[in-house]
Amino acid sequence: MAVKKITEYPQKVLAEVGKPVTEFNDELAALCADMFDTMYDAEGVGLAAPQIGLNLRLFVMDCEGVKLIAANPEIVHTEGEQSGTEGCLSVGKVPAVVVRPMKAMLKAQDENGEWFEREAEGYAARAFMHETDHCDGTLFIDRLPKMRRDMVIKRFKKEKSWK
Repeated sequence: MAVKKITEYPQKVLAEVGKPVTEFNDELAALCADMFDTMYDAEGVGLAAPQIGLNLRLFVMDCEGVKLIAANPEIVHTEGEQSGTEGCLSVGKVPAVVVRPMKAMLKAQDENGEWFEREAEGYAARAFMHETDHCDGTLFIDRLPKMRRDMVIKRFKKEKSWK
């Protein structure tokens, strides 16, 4: 398949609510395969369609034994709390500590359009929420206090100018 270019902050598509996936066909399967290739090439654990410039509610992930394709994802239940470091392929992997629920229940459609629910905890739950946020037009930096968010953005911009 093909490795796609990763869309980076502050591109507009990253701040838009994705459009629902309505076609479950060979084209979607090929797109998902490309997304997995792109994610693995970038050494990520999840990748949402907006991160390759597509305004779609779609993500792929492979994290802590949870490998899936999620079309039209929504988080239907959370519980607990965890605090952990997150980075994002669209923000140059610049890390910051984000507080999120410890467990999350994801409801989504697979590549064939079949609905499923999957529960995860810890890092995999964090990935569910992070990637679903992308589909909702939210970046992890949007969940940070303003001063910390500004520091992450400043570091990202500084690293981009070195390349």
